[in-house]
Order: sequence, then structure tokens, then C-alpha cells
Amino acid sequence: MAASPQLVKELRELTGAGVMDCKAALEASQGDIEKAVEFLRKKGLADAAKRVHREAREGLVGAYIHPGGKIGVLVELDCETDFVARTDDFQGLVKDLSMQVAAANPSYVAREDVPGDVLEKEREIYRQQMADQKKPPHVLEKIVDGKLEKFYAEQCLLEQPFIKDASGKTKVKDLVNQLGARVGERVVMRRFARFRVGEGGERA
Repeated sequence: MAASPQLVKELRELTGAGVMDCKAALEASQGDIEKAVEFLRKKGLADAAKRVHREAREGLVGAYIHPGGKIGVLVELDCETDFVARTDDFQGLVKDLSMQVAAANPSYVAREDVPGDVLEKEREIYRQQMADQKKPPHVLEKIVDGKLEKFYAEQCLLEQPFIKDASGKTKVKDLVNQLGARVGERVVMRRFARFRVGEGGERA
């Protein structure tokens, strides 16, 4: 069943989760608010938005070298306290994120980091691909939006499917949100750098 705007608004106020996440939770719970809250808590999304304005100035920089020594990754994952940064859960996520970057080679951390000119270039490519399709403009734009979602899932670390989940249902951002929910702190995937032998610019 489709979630009504009023139910979505109510669930957002209760949990602080995003609109799309609230819609998905309500659809999964057949419109039952209590079950929807439980659904979001299990995914680590409830209360995540309420922590968004808290400062995350502690954390860890993790390093991963892929077997063979041809690919290396650095990631910075931040949280609010040094205590949380030293926990096994936090360090485990740092390692998982490092391996994700090595394997999936994202270009950006989040969809918000993609420059506007890059997005417009992608949109233009998609529009040209469909230039011969006789469909109404609003339908074509919906198709373009769908292709952009696929672009985000490939190029943005937080939107990528987690490499250790064979089902492809768990996104990297779900892991970050789930950890934040468990520790009760804001957890932020801050930045990463990926190095591959032979890919850097040559120096004289």
C-alpha cells in the first residue's frame, strides 16, 4: 500500500528518518506506525537525522592494502567520542569501508558531493540516448532520474551496495546509520583516497 503524506510526516517526526526511508517503512509495515518505527530502528535509520547537527570530531583513519600490493586505500570515519572510535564495531566498519573503496572504486562519498556540472553532463548523455524515443517529456525525465539513481549507486560510496551482502539490499549508508544507532552517536564517513599502481599522473 502507498503511504499517505500525513503518515510519512508523522513517522518523520517520530524518527527523524528521511522521506523515502519513511515511505519504504510504511509500505513494509502496511501503514502501521509502530511497526514502521521498529522497521527503521532495525535498519539504524531512526534518530539518525536527529544526530546530524552534532559534531563528529573524533574517529579513525584506516588503511587497507589489497593482496598483491597494487591497490591501497585510506578512509576517515568520524564519530563524537574517542571511546566509540576505539570500539571493535567502529574499527570493523572502518575496515569494511576501506575494502569497499578498494573493490567498488567510488568517485565520491555521497550524492551531495557530485558537482552540478557532472550531474548535468550525465543528464545530457541520458537524454541523447533516448532522443529517438517518442515519449512525453515528463516520462523521459523520470527515466533520466532513474538512470541518475544508478549513477549514484555506482559512483557514490554511501549509495553503493555493500560488497559483503550478496543480496545487494544493504547500502553502505545503512551500515553507517546502523552503527550510529548502536552507539548513540553521529557517525560520518568523511573522506577516502584510493591508490592504484600506475594510475597517478607522471612527474618529470
